[in-house]
Amino acid sequence: MKPQVESNHYFNESYDSKARFISYWHQIYEIVRLRPKNVLEIGIGNGFVSKYLKERKLNILTLDVDEKLNPDIVASVLDVPFSDNSFEVVACYEILEHLQYENFYKALSEIFRVSKSYVILSLPDASRVYRVYVQIPKIGIFKRLIPIPRLKNPIHKFDGEHYWEIGKDGYPLSKITKDIERVGFDIKKTYRIFENPYHRFFILKKEK
Repeated sequence: MKPQVESNHYFNESYDSKARFISYWHQIYEIVRLRPKNVLEIGIGNGFVSKYLKERKLNILTLDVDEKLNPDIVASVLDVPFSDNSFEVVACYEILEHLQYENFYKALSEIFRVSKSYVILSLPDASRVYRVYVQIPKIGIFKRLIPIPRLKNPIHKFDGEHYWEIGKDGYPLSKITKDIERVGFDIKKTYRIFENPYHRFFILKKEK
């Protein structure tokens, strides 16, 4: 499958916003806290996360369909060239929305197959929220994302990159979680980043 994003998309000032760097922190944190023996990152992007983790001496391989991004392995998420249970953690950040949704289940199935224990997934979530941040003296900081329901969810139009997004018409969170569980994953946690609620993380456990 050909890449849906031009390589230079990942290497410009507008791409690496403050919000995205906060997302990088979560991408790194969720991997490091699991202390895995090996990691597969599907979708290398600009390489920031994998380079950082390699400097931390984590055993991480990168896989991407675009050879211009110089991944360790050039391949599609729809056909991952590794045997079953090869990696303790598989990370796939902001990638699967670049596939038509009819391929979502197949991609998840491949990720499930090569994962031994955990998968860390992030997807775009276009659902509206209010961000509430209050600092209370002697108590601490209160941060919450408050959902703002829509009477009608917007229709997603392919923008040259994303075929679908959570919260758009036809793609409610319930549909995405159902398909994730249908593959065989147990969703241990899902959350949106307070500073960048467009990115929703899923911490998935592969049940034996």
